[in-house]
Amino acid sequence: MSSQDEQFPAAAAAAPEAAAASADEGMTWWYRWLCRIAGVVGGMSCACAGLWNCVTINPLNIAAGVWMMLNAFVLFLCEAPFCCQFIEFANAVSARADRLRAWQKAAFYCGMAVFPVMLSLTLTTLFGNAIAFATGVLYGLSALGKKGDAISYARIHQQQKQMDEEKLTGTLEGQAL
Repeated sequence: MSSQDEQFPAAAAAAPEAAAASADEGMTWWYRWLCRIAGVVGGMSCACAGLWNCVTINPLNIAAGVWMMLNAFVLFLCEAPFCCQFIEFANAVSARADRLRAWQKAAFYCGMAVFPVMLSLTLTTLFGNAIAFATGVLYGLSALGKKGDAISYARIHQQQKQMDEEKLTGTLEGQAL
């Protein structure tokens, strides 16, 4: 056990559990990294657009800008805890976020991104939250699972076609009697 693991025993214990949970979901390593990178870029866009949105006198724009900066903080905390090393609980929050299922992350990220747009519908809020929403969509797509192979689909289609023909011939024979 390294000295860093001794300092953060909860994070060291949660790391194998998080790896096992994400491996069970069937996400490939490159897709997991794509989601993480999208989360970090979404956090940066939320932070910049949120700061820009706060430079106004309209209170709804200010509220939406503050919410966007909060979204950026949560995205950084969940997807890139190394960006928040000055916060003691960053690794614990990241470990807990890694244990969430993909559909839960998708609903959380999309919900976080939609709220500021509902507060103040401007181009700044739309474009600022677009990448954060896209991160949620990426997690949602991973929750759907892998695409099946063509042979399985052809077999299912053939069985359906056969059942439809049997039903059709059964009704025609029933009418003839």
